[in-house]
Amino acid sequence: MPKSTASTTAKSQTKTIRKGDAARATGRHARKSESAPTQPISQALGNDVGAISADLHRHLSYTLGRDHHSVNDRYRYQATVLATRDRLMERWKATHAAYYAADGKRAYYLSMEFLMGRALGNALINLGIQGEMADSLRQLGLDLEEISEQEPDAGLGNGGLGRLAACFLDSCATLQLPVFGYGIRYDYGMFRQKLVNGAQVEEPDHWLAHGSPWELCRPEYSTRVTFGGRSEMYRDENGSVRFRTVGSTDVLAVPYDVPVPGYRNGTVNTLRLWKATSPDVFNLSEFNAGDYDAAIQSQASAENISRVLYPNDKSENGKELRLRQQYFLSSASLQDIVRRWVSVHGADFSQFAAKNICQLNDTHPTVAVAELMRILMDDHGMGWDEAWGITTKCMAYTNHTLLPEALEKWPVALFRHLVPRILEIIFEINARFMRLVANKWPGDGARQARMSIIEEGRNPQVRMAYLAIVGSCSVNGVAQLHSDLLKAGLFRDFADLWPERFNNKTNGVTQRRWMALCNPKMSTLITEVVGEKWVTDLATIAPLAKKAKDAGFRAEWRKAKRANKVALAEIVKRDCGVNFNPDAMFDVQVKRIHEYKRQLLNALHLVHLYDRIKRGDGKGILPRCALFGGKAAPGYQMAKSIIRFITSVADVINADPDVRGTLQVAYIPDYRVSLMERICPAADLSEQISTAGKEASGTGNMKFMMNGALTIGTLDGANIEIREEVMRYGDGHFFLFGHTEPSINAARPTYRSADVIAKDPDLGRVIDLIRAGHFNQCQPGIFDEILHSLTDWNDYWFTCADFTDYKRAQAEAETAYRDQERWAASSIYNTAASGKFSTDRTMTEYNRDIWKLEPVKAFPV
Repeated sequence: MPKSTASTTAKSQTKTIRKGDAARATGRHARKSESAPTQPISQALGNDVGAISADLHRHLSYTLGRDHHSVNDRYRYQATVLATRDRLMERWKATHAAYYAADGKRAYYLSMEFLMGRALGNALINLGIQGEMADSLRQLGLDLEEISEQEPDAGLGNGGLGRLAACFLDSCATLQLPVFGYGIRYDYGMFRQKLVNGAQVEEPDHWLAHGSPWELCRPEYSTRVTFGGRSEMYRDENGSVRFRTVGSTDVLAVPYDVPVPGYRNGTVNTLRLWKATSPDVFNLSEFNAGDYDAAIQSQASAENISRVLYPNDKSENGKELRLRQQYFLSSASLQDIVRRWVSVHGADFSQFAAKNICQLNDTHPTVAVAELMRILMDDHGMGWDEAWGITTKCMAYTNHTLLPEALEKWPVALFRHLVPRILEIIFEINARFMRLVANKWPGDGARQARMSIIEEGRNPQVRMAYLAIVGSCSVNGVAQLHSDLLKAGLFRDFADLWPERFNNKTNGVTQRRWMALCNPKMSTLITEVVGEKWVTDLATIAPLAKKAKDAGFRAEWRKAKRANKVALAEIVKRDCGVNFNPDAMFDVQVKRIHEYKRQLLNALHLVHLYDRIKRGDGKGILPRCALFGGKAAPGYQMAKSIIRFITSVADVINADPDVRGTLQVAYIPDYRVSLMERICPAADLSEQISTAGKEASGTGNMKFMMNGALTIGTLDGANIEIREEVMRYGDGHFFLFGHTEPSINAARPTYRSADVIAKDPDLGRVIDLIRAGHFNQCQPGIFDEILHSLTDWNDYWFTCADFTDYKRAQAEAETAYRDQERWAASSIYNTAASGKFSTDRTMTEYNRDIWKLEPVKAFPV
């Protein structure tokens, strides 16, 4: 190419990507060659600024077809992702080549939720090119943070369950474990939450409106999932009795793969998401006859399966769609696993159980137990005993709830309508299991009824958790208290039968996203003290504790925290219109809205502080900024009422000049992963105040602890273990209050909330203010349900019962915060004590005790 032409092209491309008149492009740089891979893959791309800049230009100009007339930040973001994905792609292919070459055991993580959040920052930090990408964009007049803001949060999950699954995948890749994630590619996430006059309003979360540049469609691995029809018995060519489904309606499951990079180790694992569509996309005869809607009806019906995360199941249609989703995920994923096995090993399944294990994330995918039996028997000709022997070695079940109502049960009639062959298999599993129970406890009909997978009655139900327990080799809870309560309560009969099957795996979160990525100021301070190893081995963070006694380090720690608080205050001002004072205590409770999580208790305490100020008793109250966030399930009316109550209390407090400067309250809308990344580094006080014995684990509590927040909490879920870890450095670093799970059980038979309210004048005044309509003067009666729950309905969640002790613990927190040197030391101790709560530790335990995988190093790139 002539020099003048090359110069013109470079100028055109620079003009395309540049933003701002001051930008100066650096031009193209030669790609730096890297060592040749040991497998035949493409030459590695350079990670220097010049190579990255050249790829940004190339994708904008050629992949996306942009020029300076049509470029905007969304296309700049897409080009940034594509340049990043190119560098993941070569590692991705090398990783899977290494897995096939090793031919070792693999694990598959089946989950209805994967709350991945934004992927760009995480990919850059794991690749180790965050600085290079920022420099490449900066030289072109662009800001990496602004570009990152173009990425929507992937709408694939709701709360802790989905975020946990995302952290698990991150840690598995960092540990170089061959783990494959399976989920559903929902077109719409849970919902986008708006607050209109203080009330939650749900809007569609069309996170895929512009597609996702991260995903790779793999239509060659599409598979059919069968619904409806009837089960038919026949004899195969060998005369053996077999079953098949006839008269069914099939749905096509199309896989979309998303890369999951490990931390700077060359490994890139896969999250495979299934999109539902019809095998018969278009009925031409109906279209030609003029019935245009009918022509695409089958496609629309099929696509509803992957349309939205968790449809409201209050209606029969909602229940049917949710069960369709669960079977769709399980069937497509298991067919894919078996297809991969057959492609390498043919019809020999003798080692299948030794080399494959599926981790079922809660009850949602537990129909997989029966589906694997169907595949092995109906598609591959196995007898029952052989198939059951394989299945029960290939399934492991994680339980995430202590609430009996949250253990899914589906009507037998619905199963018969949707998946009749699967129901036959479940009936047979249950019949054989009931014989086992009868042999173990002869004549104990009550125990048999309690343990049956089929709950008898006028409307028989399939107990999905029981199916999972019977069909799995392992059953685990997600915090020590949770696991103990499962064995002593919900699953006691099963623990009596199979004690060896039950174990605990305390949850964690990945420190790469929840410290290194979201809190760079604090992370820099940590690295200066303990080195960089903490990013992949959080246990090595413990020596940070010695710096709690260093006045100079405490000052730097407080400086980093205040900078994070200033950044969060700007977001609160933008989204809520409330001015948070960065020098006040940031008191934060952000999580899914539920009565057992007791956002209401927090709000009642704020009303108490407000009441004190209004009565002239506010002298000495610590300036406090209280932040709430979280979504209520669309059909959960009480949770919505709690949101409305909190926002109404916030409106009254924030508008009152008597309170200004002492108390500010904000409810931030549309709580999500990217928002939590800004919230947890800024929090001073972490509210973990669930009713004891109701929270399985919690993961927000861990994120706040890692980022130096002090916890006010009950002895519930992982709070217990968090407190144990930080108490190694003495008292005063965790503010404990409230009844314990045993004391609640002991008190409940004689408990009367009216007596508790009568004994605490502060609580009585709070109740009187609510009853008088002080926070809803223009809408009388809207909080009657909340009042009834606290008084007439006897306070099931022990909110009133714990109020007095919560008030005491809050006073202790205020006293501690006044001494900023003491608070900074406690903050450092919390971070130093957080080593146990990395998912790297969690996944190491899963692998050691359940999966037993061998790490596989990816081929060098």
